[in-house]
Amino acid sequence: MDSSRLRRHRPTALTILAVVALYYATARLGLLQQLVRGQVTPLWPPTGISVAALLLFGTRVWPGIALGALTVNVTIGPTAWSVLAIVVGNTLAPVCSYLLLNRVRFHNDLDRLQDALALVFLGALGPMLISATIGSGTLFLSGALPGRDFWSTWSVWWTGDAMGVLVVTPFLLVIRWARWPPGVGPLVWVEAAALTACTLTVTYLATNSASSSLLFLVFPFLIWASFRFERAGAAPCALAVSTLAILASGRMTGPFEDHTLLTNMVTLQAFNGTVSLTALVLTAVVTERNRTHEEIERLCAQLRTAVTRQNKSSRQVPPET
Repeated sequence: MDSSRLRRHRPTALTILAVVALYYATARLGLLQQLVRGQVTPLWPPTGISVAALLLFGTRVWPGIALGALTVNVTIGPTAWSVLAIVVGNTLAPVCSYLLLNRVRFHNDLDRLQDALALVFLGALGPMLISATIGSGTLFLSGALPGRDFWSTWSVWWTGDAMGVLVVTPFLLVIRWARWPPGVGPLVWVEAAALTACTLTVTYLATNSASSSLLFLVFPFLIWASFRFERAGAAPCALAVSTLAILASGRMTGPFEDHTLLTNMVTLQAFNGTVSLTALVLTAVVTERNRTHEEIERLCAQLRTAVTRQNKSSRQVPPET
């Protein structure tokens, strides 16, 4: 009995351990761009991984999120109680995202317009207020954060968690079903390579230029990726654009130079939010259009088959005398 129960729970335990490992590994990468106290960063990939894990495996993986947050914060938190409070916030926010998305019947394939909008507002922008408020409030109450720095820290925290959901979660949901496309001609690969090179080049130039208006140059390439490659192209492009923008904001170069931290976070959140919303919405619209076109073609084929059979049947019936 005990051995059968162990075998039954083994997949869940392995999934939880995988979530812990991914959470910790991506957290260490995120902390390379820390802006406040060595622990607050404008991109927090573990939040995106947490939401994706909940969407794919359900609420049974929440201990992995909590353990991952604990392993990361136990060495950088100011006090034991503050570490526990931050862990609670970092766990509660993605769980709330999952519950809200589940309530509106979110599709993991991101193949509807309502799924794109739900991920932006119900998955990222709204629930991440919880972790930002609990985390910043905890640092303030523990004395590790001066009162004058509260709102700038809060903005960085909220931006990092929201960006984790907006750019990492769609990417993970897309690559889970990604397959090597059969029968793809060389021109398609050339186009994909050109799209990648142009997106990275233009984004790098825009994020290293003092003029913030150049940031708008990246949107034609997001439109290109959405219309030509749908989710498989739009999600990686949005991730690359947002990552380069976040790196520039961390260095405070280009359009983020000579501004306060709060101003930079507002600019970064607005830009990356627009990038993600553009990619997700366009991809959903194109996917819905293509699915509708395929359904119409299928129905037309069925109608042609039915008409052909009807004509054959009518010719086989002998005329009445």
